[in-house]
Amino acid sequence: MDNEYLHSLRTTLDFLSAEGEVLSTDEEVDPICEIAGILKSLENGPSIVFNKIKGYPGVRNVGNLFARIERVAKMFGVNNPGELKLKCRKALKNPLPASIVKEAPCQEVVIADNVDVSKILPIIKHTKFDGARILGGGVVLAMGEYYNSGNDLSFKRLSFRGKDWASIAVERTSHLGVIRFTKHRKDKIPLTINIGAPPSIMTVAATLFPKTIVPIGSDEVGMAGALQGFPVELCRAKTVDAYAVANAEWVLEGYYLPDRVWESEEAEKLGEQGVAPLMPEWTRYMGKAYMHRKFQVTAITHRKDRPFFFTPLADSFETDNMALPWREACFLELADRIAPGLAVDVSVPYGTGWGSGIVFKVKKRGLADEGLQRNILLAALGAQHGLRLAIAVDEDVDIHNTDDLLWAISTRSGPPRSFIRGAPGSAGQALQPAEAHELEGWTGFFGGIGIDATIPFGIRDKFQRAHYPVDSVELDRFFSLESIAKAKAQQCEYARTLADMGG
Repeated sequence: MDNEYLHSLRTTLDFLSAEGEVLSTDEEVDPICEIAGILKSLENGPSIVFNKIKGYPGVRNVGNLFARIERVAKMFGVNNPGELKLKCRKALKNPLPASIVKEAPCQEVVIADNVDVSKILPIIKHTKFDGARILGGGVVLAMGEYYNSGNDLSFKRLSFRGKDWASIAVERTSHLGVIRFTKHRKDKIPLTINIGAPPSIMTVAATLFPKTIVPIGSDEVGMAGALQGFPVELCRAKTVDAYAVANAEWVLEGYYLPDRVWESEEAEKLGEQGVAPLMPEWTRYMGKAYMHRKFQVTAITHRKDRPFFFTPLADSFETDNMALPWREACFLELADRIAPGLAVDVSVPYGTGWGSGIVFKVKKRGLADEGLQRNILLAALGAQHGLRLAIAVDEDVDIHNTDDLLWAISTRSGPPRSFIRGAPGSAGQALQPAEAHELEGWTGFFGGIGIDATIPFGIRDKFQRAHYPVDSVELDRFFSLESIAKAKAQQCEYARTLADMGG
């Protein structure tokens, strides 16, 4: 099987190392601020492996694994990043059920007595302003009776203020939040937190899924299996009635409790939520500390041979690239359910953040399609809580180029026709600073903005885009190949886009 390297994080790293995609160091690195500083300094670059961590002998660390979308595409066997959303869309519609195994690499070592998480795991501190050391790279796996016989994968931030317990940040509108805050509100829910899981598992866990496309009870582990091309292997946990990802590097077993605890000592002293600093969040603002439910650890299991810890930064290309192919797949599916064939592509621009924006490229086929693009925009704003920006453009616009996107908005849209407002006061994202303020009497989410930057079908002739004869000139008749390459290297990204299309 060509893609068998996807079985685990370490086999994937072996594959990427052979491709020249991994930078490693044997120099001792400090998990306090140093790891995060290095990862951010080399953002959008190679995967980085730290072989020696201060205070944690025998433990390795990996970060920036997903920092380049081209690398993620290569990982999952597609020729270019644009094809990845299509593979994810096929996988979410055709999940491959997990395989249950009796013996698992993640359980080669079992620690069930005198558990002290912070002494065993090199949990990083992101910045000197952080209120605590936060574990953010563990995949929470919830399944079975608590999840309508389906399963749920997600990343949650954990602050270990006790030797064997942590706060676990769970949004009420997430799948795990639905479990906790409805039917099982007072239950002691068994969970596993899987660190250094296979790449396909991590991509699903990182995605903020529109619930209209991936409702509670879906087989998210099966979606990950379909993406990698073979079933994900799970095993029974050792100390709780739950399952773990068999090929993970580390597993924290335990219970998600109804008890409430503070994320940081400063927040507890203040007695106020959303005030004390915590860590940089995906919004690219400093996150604040809150009171959350408690996760009680019953055991730590791990691989015997120098297990890898995984440290994604919440504000990073890494977390964006893990999630965006699945989000793009979901919004393409949403558009196709409303108006089959109208949306020909979608994109989540990096500048909109991990879960805040979506761009639809539509191709109107006749007057009957006019207006359907607005239905899609409204549906998108309602399908995902906290979606702040949804844009529709025509098929001649490069939705992966911000300048071309802004050109379309500035020349094809204008108030009031082009702007659609979501419902003020609807559910938003608690981590967005803007949602803590009031606007026109509403407290909270403003409702999001939809921008219809498409040309009305009836006047398309007035918007004929200029096309210079780039496809009929032969540059090598006039210049050497070396000179041409040197000249093109001087062009900015937008100039290259226009040159390629003749626009």
